[in-house]
Amino acid sequence: MPSGLALVLVDTINGFDFEGSEPLAEAAGRAAEHIEALARRAREAGVAVIYANDNFGQWRSDFRATIDACTAPGKPGREVSLRLRPEEGDLFVLKPMHSAFYATPFEILLDHLDVDTLILTGFAADLCVLFTAHDAHMRGFRLMVPSDCTASNSPAITERALAHLRDALSVSIAPSFEIEL
Repeated sequence: MPSGLALVLVDTINGFDFEGSEPLAEAAGRAAEHIEALARRAREAGVAVIYANDNFGQWRSDFRATIDACTAPGKPGREVSLRLRPEEGDLFVLKPMHSAFYATPFEILLDHLDVDTLILTGFAADLCVLFTAHDAHMRGFRLMVPSDCTASNSPAITERALAHLRDALSVSIAPSFEIEL
């Protein structure tokens, strides 16, 4: 793995089948194109691609079942989940709450991979991406959160979350095409 770098896809496998999810699902659809392209570049460069995904209260270590549930016909998040589903060699951690670090083996995995820099992408910028970024910052990781690879319930919410990350944590929020892998 080059230079201790990992690409993290936070809650990108998502059925978006909860009340009020329509704006988030729509914004996620726009961000998915950029996340997909960045993930492709990461895989080609030998960068670890890690899914940190909500377990949706199912309490199973079965990411395949999560993928199947989120890509079922009729799910509002079906197209995004199909587009961003993992490929052979990708890694995953199922999480019970907002942060990828909370009550998961995520930190142990990053240590095993000798990762010191995270590129965080995913949904929602103001919740799960933000909480994961804060926990990563407190653990000393360098961070990037590409502005075109996140989404929230509105553009204003996403902009506020990204501005907070930039201003409070000195996180790079440059768009994904500017990231060198």
